[in-house]
Formats: sequence, C-alpha cells, structure tokens
Amino acid sequence: MQFKDVIVSPKLKEQLLNQVHEHRISHAQFFLAQPGSHAFALAVALAQYLCCEHPTDTDSCGTCPSCIQFSKLSHPDLHIYFPNCTTKTIKKDPDSIQLAQEFKNYVIENRYHIDMQDWLAVLQGENKQPSINIRDCSHIINQNSMRSYMGGYKTYILWCVDRLHHAAAPKLLKTLEEPDGKSLFILISEKPDQILSTILSRTQLVKIPKLTDEELQTALQEAIPDMDAATARDITAIADGDYNKALQIYRNNAEQRDMIDTFYAMMSSIVAYAHQRPAEEINYAHVQELFGEIVSQGREKQKAFVNIILRMLRNLLMQNTGAHALVKVTDQESGILSSFQDLNLKHITKMTEECNKAMYHIGRNGNTAIILTDLYFKMAGCIADK
Repeated sequence: MQFKDVIVSPKLKEQLLNQVHEHRISHAQFFLAQPGSHAFALAVALAQYLCCEHPTDTDSCGTCPSCIQFSKLSHPDLHIYFPNCTTKTIKKDPDSIQLAQEFKNYVIENRYHIDMQDWLAVLQGENKQPSINIRDCSHIINQNSMRSYMGGYKTYILWCVDRLHHAAAPKLLKTLEEPDGKSLFILISEKPDQILSTILSRTQLVKIPKLTDEELQTALQEAIPDMDAATARDITAIADGDYNKALQIYRNNAEQRDMIDTFYAMMSSIVAYAHQRPAEEINYAHVQELFGEIVSQGREKQKAFVNIILRMLRNLLMQNTGAHALVKVTDQESGILSSFQDLNLKHITKMTEECNKAMYHIGRNGNTAIILTDLYFKMAGCIADK
C-alpha cells in the first residue's frame, strides 16, 4: 500500500512523512479513526515507506522486494493483530497468527476498506465477542524481543484496539513504553473511550479526519469511473465522510431509494392519522404492507430502515429550525422533506426518542412487525400531542 492509494487528507500524509524525514517517529502511535476511514491502509503505507529500499520524498517505490512483500501483507517485519474468536476450523484458543491469512485475504479483497461488522461476518462470529487476547499479547512481547528480519523497522499494527481484552492490555504496557530497537506500534480504533487510559498515555495521538465532501466525491468517481457527478453528489451528501458507507449506498442504491419511498409513505400516513384526516389519506393498510416487506428482509435491513427514519428526522429538524447548511440529503430526499415542514422541534425530538427505543428492541430480537406498528402509533401520538 502506497501513500498515493490511501484515501485520507493530504495534510495528514504530509504530517506523517515529515515525521519520517525529521527522524522524530514516535514508537507508539494511536490512529483515532473515523467510521469508514482508510486508517488501516494508512498504517500499512507508513510501515511500507519505512522499509522501502528506494523511497522518494513522498512515497515508497512500490517495486522493490520489500514493497512487493507489503503489497501482499507478507513482509516478515509487518505484524498484524486484530479481534479474533473461535471459528468452524479453530475450535479452541484462537489468535491473530492462526487467522492471519484469512484477515489478509479479507483486507486485500476489500482494498483495505475494512469494517468490524464485515470482519465478523467473515469469521461467522456475529454472536461472539472477538478480542485481541492474551495469546496475541504474548506473541507481540516475544516478537519484540527479537531482531527485525530485514534490519529495519518492525511494525506492529493493532486494528480495533478497543477490543483489546481487559486481562491482556496490562501485558503490553512495558513493551509500549520501552520497545526493543526500531519498533513501531500503530494502534487503530474509532472508540478511544473503550481503551485503557494507561494504553493511550503511552501513544502519540494521530487524528484521522473525516473526508470532506469534495474528497469523498473525487474518491468515488475515481474508484467507479462510470458514476455520474449527480449520483456521486447524492451519495456524498448522505455518506457523512464515510467511504465504506458511500460504497454500500452505491451498491444498494435501488434499495436505498425504496426505503426512502417507504419512509415517505409512512410519514404521510402518520401525519394524516395524527390530524384525523379521512381514511383514504391515512391508507394504513398500505403502510402495513410496506412494513411486511421490511420485516421479510431480515434484521439488518430492519435496522437500516429505522436508521433512515432517524437520519430523515435529523434533517427535518435541521431544515425546520433554519440550519439549512447542516441538511445532508439527496435530491429525492429534499423533495420529501419539503412535505413535512410543519413538524417542529418538540414533534421531532419525541419521534427520535421513539425510534431509538424501536432500534433497541429490534437489536434485542423483538418482533419487528409489532415494533414497527407500535412505532407508527407512537410517532402519530408525538404529532397529535399539543
């Protein structure tokens, strides 16, 4: 992975390169990532640059034996640790080394756009609690006591370090504080509040900002040449700087539009019901049909629908309170929002609370048909309540 292929702010790349050029690389760095950011790719790019045999001022060469090994994530001085759990083939005492090839394949196949939920799906561990465990920490300590294979930097990347097992974390403290020789530790997480303060205090913070709308739109059109500018703008508007989310929206564009149409039908019916309009305007039977379709698509799609309601309510709040600069919608969604300009802060706040309750109950494996029906009437009550 070369810096030129990493989708992050150019200023951040420059910052890391300057540390290398000025020989002030912190031996332990905490990459505070944003959802959907290219944090893992950036960590690998930095490690590859440090080990490159013919680096330029701005990037690794990409062609030397070291760079070729890095392109396959197989360099002997690159050590990767990640949350792991028992699988169909590993029944006991899992660790990152046993699952290393599966993880590398996952990373390369997804072009370094990796996500914890996707990795759980690869592990088939959605109902488990993967962690970076004591065995992983023992491997790190033992490996760090050895010389590097190639005579340069040894890099240890701990992805999703917030999942470092509470019993394992203390084992790393001395190693992070006093690593052996040219060792670089890069800890990556989106959840700093779930990491021991004693771990964070031994690292240098590197904040990875969200992509700007311009950066994200450019990245999308470069990755998908046949994407037109209008589609790229629409996706960028709702992806909130999350490249992984933008790709998912693109792949599920038709499904996304259908869910927005369902939101419109649901909200129109709710408003009509709350204002006691004629039955043909309420058209409750149609809404129940739409709920049935959502229920049939599985729990993740059910959660996605409630998330769309939450996002649209947020945009309604921004629009109806005059904060138009904070409204992030597609052209389709913009037209829908204009239909509900009478909803005020009190209405939207209460409806948002009800949606959060519904999301909780769906996550707890409640009956989604009942949950959505209950949500319908609760939201109508929020509007009817003066």
